[in-house]
Amino acid sequence: METEFHTLGNLFEQLGIADNEQAIDAFIDKHKPLPNNIQLHQASFWSAGQKSFLHEAIAADADWAEVVDQLDAMLRD
Repeated sequence: METEFHTLGNLFEQLGIADNEQAIDAFIDKHKPLPNNIQLHQASFWSAGQKSFLHEAIAADADWAEVVDQLDAMLRD
């Protein structure tokens, strides 16, 4: 099975959030640090659709899982 490589910009575009480098940095700065007891998809700043997408990406170990994990790590630093 061939998997598709997704970038952080692709993820932000998929989530309907501005996907340029400056906007991504601003989003991360605004929302970090995400407490360790809250899973990424449970954060209060996501819409219902965004929460569902993020949860499914990890639960199904989808093509998006790696970049979702990357975003999770960036929000916890």
